[in-house]
Amino acid sequence: MEHFYFLTRFDYTLMIVTSGAALLGTVSGALGTYAVLRRQSLLGDVISHAALPGIAIAFLLTGSKTPLLLVLGAAIAGWLGALIILSIVRLTRIKYDSAFGLVLSTFFGFGMVLLSLIQRSGNANQAGLDDFIFGQAATILKRDVLTIGILGGIALIIMLIFWKELKLLIFDEGFAASIGLPIRALDILLTSLLVIAIVIGLQAVGAVLMSAMLVAPAVAARQWTDRLNLMVILAACFGAFAGVSGTIISSPIRIPTGPTIILCATVMVGISIAFAPNRGLLWNSIKQRRNRRSLKIATGSLIGATAAKNRMKENDTRRS
Repeated sequence: MEHFYFLTRFDYTLMIVTSGAALLGTVSGALGTYAVLRRQSLLGDVISHAALPGIAIAFLLTGSKTPLLLVLGAAIAGWLGALIILSIVRLTRIKYDSAFGLVLSTFFGFGMVLLSLIQRSGNANQAGLDDFIFGQAATILKRDVLTIGILGGIALIIMLIFWKELKLLIFDEGFAASIGLPIRALDILLTSLLVIAIVIGLQAVGAVLMSAMLVAPAVAARQWTDRLNLMVILAACFGAFAGVSGTIISSPIRIPTGPTIILCATVMVGISIAFAPNRGLLWNSIKQRRNRRSLKIATGSLIGATAAKNRMKENDTRRS
């Protein structure tokens, strides 16, 4: 009877963690498409690291580890870090990569200092806050899954509402500005959606690895299609599959779930790079071989035709 209860409880916990990982992968994959296409993949890394001091400050102010409060603190800090980057690039001559490194290291260092102070405070309720650094998917509860589903669903709905505007922002920002679209507001909106996608996954994947969860499914999807709508769908599916497969693989052998999810996503990227049609290394190799054969055949035909003409000229010369 005790064994049956253990298995039932284990299956229930696995179902909760798997559901949360699937929802997280769906949201991060779909929204990560925009970061990849705008060539701002590192922005996800900055936001995830910048969210750490927001979590610490939210705990210091409230003394509570309620997921919604911690996510709100992380979102504010991540959003502030992203806006600082946009302001630095717009107002100074500093490039994106330098601004990324500066903001990332500053916010993450500040977050580590705050977490150290919290641990030394002796507050018994602070246990588990350091899980936001590397993630602890196995501790996800039903309320955490609801938080991921609600906030992620809101972000996806907003993405669909502003689909045309965000599409123009990504592919032709100059044209979007010429027809009167508020580029600055759309940029902030897109950054806010990325912030939501990242902060809801900090508990599961962690600040260090969350950027990979945002980028890897989109990179894999990019190898299979050139259409934005199909790429978003594929990235969401790849993200969900990485979440489910990583959870299932890590559960029986008791290895960290978050890193396993990232490894599964990385495997999908490798498979896509190798075997995707049109862009895959295998197909490119096949095309190159075909082109070489065609070139050899064309060259051989040209050489044969030239030789035949030369022989005809020699025969005409001898006859004359």
